[in-house]
Parts: sequence; structure tokens; C-alpha cells
Amino acid sequence: MEYRLLGGSGLKVSALSFGTGTFGGGNEFFKAWGETDVAEARRLLDICFDAGVNLFDTANVYSRGLSEEVLGKALEGKRDKALISTKATFSMGDGPNDKGSSRYHLTSALEASLRRLNTDYVDIYHLHGFDALTPIEEVLDTLNKFVREGKIRYIACSNFSGWHLMKSLGIADRYGWTRYVAHQVYYSLIGREYEWELMPLGLDQKVGALVWSPLGWGRLTGKIRRGQPLPETSRLHTTADYGPQVEDEYLYTVVDALDAVASETGKTVPQVALNWLLQRPTISSVIIGARNEEQLRQNLAAEGWNLTADQVAKLDRASARQPIYPYWHQRQFAERNPLPVPDPPKEKTAEN
Repeated sequence: MEYRLLGGSGLKVSALSFGTGTFGGGNEFFKAWGETDVAEARRLLDICFDAGVNLFDTANVYSRGLSEEVLGKALEGKRDKALISTKATFSMGDGPNDKGSSRYHLTSALEASLRRLNTDYVDIYHLHGFDALTPIEEVLDTLNKFVREGKIRYIACSNFSGWHLMKSLGIADRYGWTRYVAHQVYYSLIGREYEWELMPLGLDQKVGALVWSPLGWGRLTGKIRRGQPLPETSRLHTTADYGPQVEDEYLYTVVDALDAVASETGKTVPQVALNWLLQRPTISSVIIGARNEEQLRQNLAAEGWNLTADQVAKLDRASARQPIYPYWHQRQFAERNPLPVPDPPKEKTAEN
């Protein structure tokens, strides 16, 4: 397993990390992801440890705390082998202060997460989303206090806009507070918007990316193809409206390219899609999930080899989309606004 620095920090994380949204299955939404109990979780974690995975990601809202509980129990006696990442901000109750990133809510949320995880500290603590109602100074002062108290080691954010993140980094620098070292983001072959602004920001400010849903919300499993019905077992049946929206023809075009590269490499479609991500700039770790041991072993096999430059270019061409303004305009002046991922060369044909 390759280990990479987490953004501008000195913490090394495995290139593949394990997401535990499948743990617990506490409601219909998360049951569609999985219903892993403690015994199965221990087995999956052992497979991860054997493969060199050291980072395990959860959140307080995953099955309303049940994912954290299962992870905490599965890590009993092995806490020193694992880096734990969890999150707060989203609603955990019906009260007016049971959500957001206020000092009040973050303090109670962290204490609750520590109890459920059965640990004294969290290695990486994320804000799950941006709270525009709470002053950024209050948010960062609170997180900085947690770090000084030893309750968290590093801070990160998730699903921020570019200006959310940059303003937060500027305020942290102004007061000498702890900086965000990572940004947990949606990024996949069928969702490349991360490249438009957040990736250049990450390069400039040394904010590493932790990628969630790297298989495009379950669409790049190799089971979804043109002219075929949705597989009987797919979380898309119940969760498609909650995730990124993808046009069918665009998806099929990307899957066609994945099929071609998979055939060339002898790898599976998901392995190719994950390996493509591992080669992109700013990526500290790609978070993989699994309902069972077979899926986990398949996903872990995405690391330890690399696609060729030609294969990467083929996937880049198939998944390229016209960016929104101002990014399409900036690309007209690439000599002054260099792209972190250059446009791929045009595919060679008989004409050229």
C-alpha cells in the first residue's frame, strides 16, 4: 500500500481508505448502502489492515451514530493501528441547536462521537458541510481548541465551495489557528467538477483531497451499461435522487471507455475507475466502501499498479465536460491559467 501525506500535514494516510457508511444500516437510506454488523465489520477491518489500509472514515449522521458505534466496537484492541476520520455539522436531532457548526453543536457532537467510537481522540475531524449562519471565526476557534485539548489531531472540511475553503484558510492564518489540511470531496470519472476550482486551490494551499463516492454513486461498478436494466441489487433504486445526477448517455460513454481499458489491463471496471483517481493531483486518499468481503478485496486491488498515459488520456477524453463559467473562459488563456490536469491530446484517427 502506498502512503501519502495528508495535504500540508506530516500525517501519512493510505492511498485507499475504507468508508464505513455501510456499517449499521440504521434507516432505509443507509440500508441501501449496507447493513454490516460488528462481527462482519471486524472481518472487513482485518482485510483492510492486511492490505495496509490505515484510514477509516465515518460520520455522526451515518445511520444516526450507528456507523460510529459499529466502527468503535470493531476497532477494540486495534485502535493504535487505525486513523479515524469522522464528521459533524448535519442534523442529529430536532432541536434548533442540533445542527450546524456552532461552538455549542460542535462541542456536543464531538463528545458524542468520542463516546460512540470508544476513543479519547479523533485523528481527522471534518465539518460535513459549510454553515453560513455561524461566523467562521467561531467555527475555527472551536476546532483549534479541540486540537489544543488533544481531542482531535487534524481538521478537515467536506463539500465546501472554493470561497468557503479559501476564506476559512485565510482566517486561520490571520489568527494562527489550525488549518484545514484536507477536503473530503465528490470526485469521479463521471463527476469531474472538483478539477475546476477546488483542485487548483488544493494545490496552491496544500489541502489534500479525500475522495468520497469514487464510483459515481454506484454507477461505475461495471454492472450498468447501455441497453441493460438497473441491476436488482443497487443502491440507486432508493438513493439516486440524493446523489449526483448523471445523464444516461454521458454515463454510457464513460463506461464504454472503462470497458475498453479494463479489457486492455485485465482489471475490472471499478478497479480502473479507482486507479484513474489515484493518479490525479492533490489526491491524498480515495475512500472505498464495500458491502462484503468480495467487494472489498476487489476494490483494494485498484492500488499497486498504474494505468498508462494513453489509457488515462482515453478516460479523460470520454469523461471530459464543458466547464461552467468562469472556468470555460479561463481555459482560453491556459498559458496564464495552467490546468492542474491538462486537456488530453486528441485521439489519433486515420485522418490525423
